[in-house]
Amino acid sequence: MKIGILKTDTVRPEWVGTYGEYPDMFETLLRQVDPDLEFRTWDVEAGEFPDDLTAVDGYIITGSKSSAYDDKPWIRGLEDFIRHAHLVKYKVVGICFGHQLVARALGGLVDKSSKGWGCGVQVYSVSDTRLLADGQGIDLQLLASHQDQVMLAPEGAQVIARNDHCDIAGFRIGEHILTFQGHPEFIPEYSRDIMGLRREMIGDARVAQGLASLDTLEHQGVRVARWMLNFLAS
Repeated sequence: MKIGILKTDTVRPEWVGTYGEYPDMFETLLRQVDPDLEFRTWDVEAGEFPDDLTAVDGYIITGSKSSAYDDKPWIRGLEDFIRHAHLVKYKVVGICFGHQLVARALGGLVDKSSKGWGCGVQVYSVSDTRLLADGQGIDLQLLASHQDQVMLAPEGAQVIARNDHCDIAGFRIGEHILTFQGHPEFIPEYSRDIMGLRREMIGDARVAQGLASLDTLEHQGVRVARWMLNFLAS
C-alpha cells in the first residue's frame, strides 16, 4: 500500500534531529504495523499538491500550528483538494488540523474552544463499532495539542470519538473519510517538549495536567495506526 502524506507544518529546526519532520513521525508509526508500506509526501504548506489523485492509495493530512480558518492560499487550496476527494470518494485521513480542515471544507464549523487547550494524553470515548472490533474497549488514550476544535460536524458525518473537553474528537464519512483530533504520530517526549514551548500560551495549570498524564496514561498511537491502515486498505 502506498500512502500520501499532505504536510501542513514543519517541526522546529532544533528538534528535527530528534523527532524528524511530521511525515517522518507518521512513517515511523505506521511502519510499526506494516513495515512494507510506501509513502509519498507533498508539502502543501509550500503549495505542493498531487497532480494525480490516484498516485497513492489514500492520503493523510497532518497537524499544523495554522488554524483551519486562517486566510492562507495553501489552506484554501487544500480545502479544494478535500472537496474533490470527497466528491469522488477517495480515501482521506485527517489528523488534528487535518481533522478540523476536513470538517470546515465540507461545511462544518471550526473555532477556538472556550474550554482552552487540550494537551497531554486525552481519554476519548469511541463509538464506532468497526474500530472497536479490535476488542480493546471504548476508551482511547491519545496525545493531543490543540485549542481549535470542530464545533459543528459536516453533513453526513458520524461522530466517532468525544470527551468532555472535545465533543467532536473524530468523525467518519462513508467509507472514504476518517478523522481524529488527537495525534497518533506523536510520542510522549515530543508532547512534553511542545507543552514546554507553549506553556505561556496553554497556561501553567493545564500544562501541569498534561505533563502528569504522560506519567499515568498510555498513549495508544499504534492502536490508531491499525485503525488508519485498516481504513485505507478496505
